[in-house]
Order: sequence, then structure tokens, then C-alpha cells
Amino acid sequence: MTIRRAQTKDVPSVLRLLSQVLEIHAEIRPDIFIPGSTKYTAQELEAIFADDLTPVFVAVDEADAVLGYAFCVLREPPFANTMLPRKSFFIDDLCVDEACRGRRVGEALFRFVLEEAARRGCADVTLNVWEGNDAAKRFYEKMGMTPKETMMELRLP
Repeated sequence: MTIRRAQTKDVPSVLRLLSQVLEIHAEIRPDIFIPGSTKYTAQELEAIFADDLTPVFVAVDEADAVLGYAFCVLREPPFANTMLPRKSFFIDDLCVDEACRGRRVGEALFRFVLEEAARRGCADVTLNVWEGNDAAKRFYEKMGMTPKETMMELRLP
């Protein structure tokens, strides 16, 4: 397995994996997510892939088939005058093809992202996990992540 930056040729595979992620989220929160949709279009993916501030990494097998991806965003706070300036690497989305789960693809992607964040001089790696996505939460905890903040909601009638 190799991990590299996503390329235009990876768009169809990444779209397929985005669909897998969307269906997990639509099952957890059908009041928010639209089944059968994807987060990005092919054209949007090409632009994201080309931007060094939003790198997307793909894990590929020997035949260069995409096994998983990690969408990242380089963030440079402070978000407010009360915060210290520091770079942060945000994992916007991480997915392993459901047919490849259990083969340590996610772990390899995560460790690659950590190395990339360190190379870019980031102070941390952050991400969000939807409540109800217990498998993802367990995975990130296994990778050493701990809660930083909690977003709360109160659904209105």
C-alpha cells in the first residue's frame, strides 16, 4: 500500500467512497443528510485536489486502486484575538472502502496525516465525529485522539 496526493484520475473512486460515508451519516442523521448524494461534485474535487491548503491523500494498492482517503485542511488561527497563533491540520473526512476495512488502511492514512501535519509545522491534528458514529469514534480514540470541545444541539419542533 502507498499513500499519495489525490489526482484527477482518482475522482471516480473518491466519489464512490464519499457516497459510502454519506450513507453512514444519512443513517445516523436522516434529518440532516440526503441519501444518494455526495459532499462534492467531480469538478469540486479536482479543485480541492489542486489546492495545497486542502490536500487530499489516498491510500492505493499495487494496481493504484484507491482503498481510502483523507481530506485535510490547513488552518492557521487565531480564530479570535484571545487565541495564540498556531497552525492546525484538520481532517475534514477520512474513509476506508468498506471492502478494505480491517486491513489497517485507516491507520496508515491517519499516521501519514500526522507526519504531514508535523512536516507543515502544525501544533495539532483535529477532526469532528458525528454522534452515533461509534466505530469512527473508537478508531480515533485508538489512534490517540481525545476530545477537544463538544458541539451541543437542541432540536426545535
